[in-house]
Amino acid sequence: MMKKLLMILLIILPFLAQLVVLPFVNRIDPIILGLPFLQFWLFLWIVLTPFCTFGIYQLQKSQGGLD
Repeated sequence: MMKKLLMILLIILPFLAQLVVLPFVNRIDPIILGLPFLQFWLFLWIVLTPFCTFGIYQLQKSQGGLD
């Protein structure tokens, strides 16, 4: 049950972070690593999304779902 909930969270999290949260992070300040906050947020999730995908893969592999 807990693994299934974690998998659903890992599936939904990148979509929420890149689409639903955008109106709340749509601002210029603060400048992080020379990027406006919105661009930094999007770049951050472009980097984090493969980690979510890898987590989903590992969960499915541990459940034997990759036959």
